[in-house]
Amino acid sequence: MARILAIDYGKKRTGLAVTDPLQMIATGLTTVATHDLIPYLKKYLAQESVELILIGEPKNLDGEATDATALVTECVRILQKNFPQIPVKKVDERFTSKLAFRSMVDSGLKKKDRQNKGLVDEISATIILQEYLQYK
Repeated sequence: MARILAIDYGKKRTGLAVTDPLQMIATGLTTVATHDLIPYLKKYLAQESVELILIGEPKNLDGEATDATALVTECVRILQKNFPQIPVKKVDERFTSKLAFRSMVDSGLKKKDRQNKGLVDEISATIILQEYLQYK
């Protein structure tokens, strides 16, 4: 089987997570500068088989679009253009950043480490992927 890749897209940084080839375990991959996302993915996808890309879709508590929703929509368009063979699916990402921070606290990370926003983005992508795996 091929992996599933999850993206927590941001204006400055983008967190990435992937499954194992059996699609049972979600693991944080890395955080990249958003302007480096497509080159990074081209290199990664040349080495790894990915059958689905998930991207977190930001929404307000009432389910309405946020200011960041348009950025994600544009990213989806760019992903589909660059990787037409891989389906891209938007998934609700409400609360992932809060859950990521909470998991950092619960795992005992020091305050200085919890301030690493790149790590929060990577953990957020992992949470997006874990939730997808739970309900697929």
